[in-house]
Amino acid sequence: METTANGGPLLVMSGIVKEFPGVRALDGVDLTVRAGEVHCLLGQNGAGKSTLIKVLAGAHQPDAGEIRFDGRPVRLAGPTDAMRLGIATIYQELDLVDGLSVADNIFLGHEAARFGFTRRGQMNRAARRLLERLGHGEIPPTAEVGRLPAAGRQVVSMARALSHDARLIIMDEPSAALAHDEVANLFRIIRELTAAGVAVIYISHRLEEIREIGDRVTVLKDGRTVAVGLPADRTPTSRIVTLMTGRTVEYVFPERRPPREDAPEVLRVEGLTLPGHFHDVSFSVRAGEIVGLAGLVGSGRSEILEAVYGARRPAAGRVLLDGRPVKGASTTAAVRLGMGLAPEERKAQALLLEESVARNVSLAGLRRFSSLGWLDRRRELAEVERQLEALDVRPRDPRREVRTLSGGNQQKVVLARWLLDGRRLLLLDEPTRGVDVGARAELYGVIRRLADEGIAVLLVSSEVPEVLGLADRVLVLREGRIIHEAPGAELDEESVLNMIMEGSAMGAVGTP
Repeated sequence: METTANGGPLLVMSGIVKEFPGVRALDGVDLTVRAGEVHCLLGQNGAGKSTLIKVLAGAHQPDAGEIRFDGRPVRLAGPTDAMRLGIATIYQELDLVDGLSVADNIFLGHEAARFGFTRRGQMNRAARRLLERLGHGEIPPTAEVGRLPAAGRQVVSMARALSHDARLIIMDEPSAALAHDEVANLFRIIRELTAAGVAVIYISHRLEEIREIGDRVTVLKDGRTVAVGLPADRTPTSRIVTLMTGRTVEYVFPERRPPREDAPEVLRVEGLTLPGHFHDVSFSVRAGEIVGLAGLVGSGRSEILEAVYGARRPAAGRVLLDGRPVKGASTTAAVRLGMGLAPEERKAQALLLEESVARNVSLAGLRRFSSLGWLDRRRELAEVERQLEALDVRPRDPRREVRTLSGGNQQKVVLARWLLDGRRLLLLDEPTRGVDVGARAELYGVIRRLADEGIAVLLVSSEVPEVLGLADRVLVLREGRIIHEAPGAELDEESVLNMIMEGSAMGAVGTP
């Protein structure tokens, strides 16, 4: 493993303490990272990972402790100080600026200029070189970044980090929005960076990735360091999970209770087509049934959910709810008819982060708490508290700002919103994205309980084991078409991955 010019580690964080009103987020955390290594930082949501990397990125100032970079003590008064040292951060919730081009985002804050004028051509050429280095030369530097899919936005964020000649890159859940083949490309890039002496702090809830790409592991729990320098390739998964959560099992799926044979059909999709995304898609979901969509990013999974919900207008086909056609593409109509959507990007698309938990939960059903223009706050809070208790949202404080909750509890808030007003159909897009292994099991239990109560659930997840473990029935998608359908209990991860990657395991839908 490489060291710095002075022979020591590149980064040493010692005894880092950070307090916020009412909470000690970091309680003496230690982290040591060497040049040229992939150092994996693990811990549940709320363990302190995000706060620690924000301290290192200069976004938060520590209340105590020391940071040494390249052997010298440093004070990072802001993100500019961190970037000047060569510390770049790629956050899970990408901080790109919609409305600007890809090249503008990559060089934001250090644009190529001459005599006060931006040298657009030079920036576009430099952006193209960075994108090609990342294996995505097909992304136009002039494209508006807000129009790119999630995977493309992730690539642009990585290119921005590389544009700063970074010596240390922090990657927070970098594979969350990437397809299986794109993860392999990400790992290729990381290996090239570390071979050149760049250090990478890698944060992921996918423990199999840690084994493949990591060198050493540091584990945080409740704002403290509970393990340092564990070998990533030799430490048993059970040991890591126990350190993080006290549990010995990474995924715990609730027992399936298949819907009754006579359960009514809630959703029927017939011949739905959206050019460029999916073609001639047909399926149904019964009351109390969980149907999962398995496929790569770009296979049309999320777009199908959005078309069912009315956020996209299909070119052909129809959607029926309780046997009645849903006319037009309208999310307002979908909500009125009894649908609810938990989108992939919950912070950007589902939550009002600066508002209270209560306001986020009651958002879709405020009409039921109002009379003659007056809002009955007491009744609103009572109903919200009932849902928070039912879903075991922690802390159970409806007045707390929703941004202060962990990822798993934020997701429960999104579910509580739809349950408050009663739903016939829930559409869940990546319901456990960015959620730690402990909170995952809780969410699995919540989703299964909702189905047992008669709600129909249509689920999308990039994690095949999650789809197979939760869904009563699985639809396998490839290039916008359903290529296979089977009960979740009859499929295994290897065969599903073979179908979605190669399209060779099965033929048409329903063939054995």
